Amino acid sequence: QVQLVESGGGLVQPGGSLRLSCVASGITFSMYTMNWYRQAPGKQRELVATITRGYSTNYADSVKGRFTISRENAKNTVYLQMNSLKPEDTAVYYCQAGKLGADYWGQGTQVTVSS
Repeated sequence: QVQLVESGGGLVQPGGSLRLSCVASGITFSMYTMNWYRQAPGKQRELVATITRGYSTNYADSVKGRFTISRENAKNTVYLQMNSLKPEDTAVYYCQAGKLGADYWGQGTQVTVSS
């Protein structure tokens, strides 16, 4: 079975940092583009960051310069380092693995940025 499991969410103050992790199983991890999405209550899910199998990265304008996506194929893990966090970053963050003909989603992890 395919499984993506996120961890690392929590409550942080504005300006703080968190590092999210997503461990995948049941797929050939190195062949997938990995993405982080987020969704706030009542809002659409939005793409935050992506990293290809060739390690190319892209970011939403709202997080550019603050967030860094990386992957460690030997551990089947993708990370999202989040710095200089703002209240508007508050959301459930989801890990997604995708390629032609298949995509998979994690269960999400809550990130709350508040004083």
